[in-house]
Amino acid sequence: MAETKQLDRAVSDFIWNIVEVHSQLEEIHKSWAQMLGITEPQWLILMAIDELDQGRGVSGIAVANKLRIHPAFVTNQTKRLEKIDLLARVTSREDARYLQMSLTQKAQAEITKLSVKRQALNLTMLGGLDEESLHYLNKRLTSIAKNCELASQKLSIGLL
Repeated sequence: MAETKQLDRAVSDFIWNIVEVHSQLEEIHKSWAQMLGITEPQWLILMAIDELDQGRGVSGIAVANKLRIHPAFVTNQTKRLEKIDLLARVTSREDARYLQMSLTQKAQAEITKLSVKRQALNLTMLGGLDEESLHYLNKRLTSIAKNCELASQKLSIGLL
């Protein structure tokens, strides 16, 4: 019984720590977005495209999946980002029904200007963790994320 309570407490502490980290990261993303004169969701879209683009552009579906948001929202926001020259949207060569998105030179330059601040911020956030520790933590968080997805699915179909 005591072991169960200790495990419940540890799980609860873990969840609240994740909530706190998420909240702080939202504030950080809002600050980066403000520096570019865009919204936090638009900043996250730019970051997702930057991460996913392998030189051929990225589909809206890939961005939506990465951010776990609706593709229609990505379409709406990327049109706005295109209007302010932070994003280029071109028809896919493989399938004309789809657009491939990539950061413009302007967006890349703006993100590069922020890179020194971002590196300093990352060092502050992850102070005390070396590369090996961070790799270990990321592996464990990936596993937890997959398990959370499974638990969510089980809960939604009444298996839990």
